[in-house]
Amino acid sequence: MTTTSSIGLDAGAARLVDDVPAGAGWTHLLRAGEILRIVDLEGNQAVDTLFFDAHDYANRYSAVDTLRAQGNAYLTTGSRLLALDGQPLVTIVEDTCGRHDTLGGACSQESNVVRYGEHTRHMHACRQTFLLEALKWGDGLDKRDLTHNVNFFMNVPLTPEGGLTFEDGISAPGKYVQLRADRDTVVMISNCPQLNNPCNGYDPTPVRLIIWTAA
Repeated sequence: MTTTSSIGLDAGAARLVDDVPAGAGWTHLLRAGEILRIVDLEGNQAVDTLFFDAHDYANRYSAVDTLRAQGNAYLTTGSRLLALDGQPLVTIVEDTCGRHDTLGGACSQESNVVRYGEHTRHMHACRQTFLLEALKWGDGLDKRDLTHNVNFFMNVPLTPEGGLTFEDGISAPGKYVQLRADRDTVVMISNCPQLNNPCNGYDPTPVRLIIWTAA
């Protein structure tokens, strides 16, 4: 479900505006009540994202609990992204794209080889970005914590047989998704470098991240 801007936030009043290049990572603490907008600047760019309770990294985002609670395989306005304790980390409060994936997972060098062949092993992947971001963040966050993720703007339809397919994106330049932190949450992003399927239109591009303080 798409929604247009109803909150009336002005980018000039934001406490942070970051442009993240294709293939790069970004990690930030989002305080309870703060708003994060993820903008697909050029369209068709997958933004792989992990969420952690800032005070207990083991209490991280759970795709299983989130989808079971909302009864829908896709994420959009109103979706509460639940942690392992069953309570929300963030809630999607606005979405001009329409839906987002949380089943396709993050690309890795290993999955690239399985899906696309040995010649892709050297290609950078989101799993590597997440590992680098975890090491930079420190504070006990490591590869064991890199589990379920959300793929914002990524189109991964479920087939009638229960499988997944990676299809051309449904986003466009300037589309965005807006999240409200329901508790202090560490947000870790890999701006996906994938070149082998249409999730990035075979041409990864930058995204913009904007944070507003709590009202």
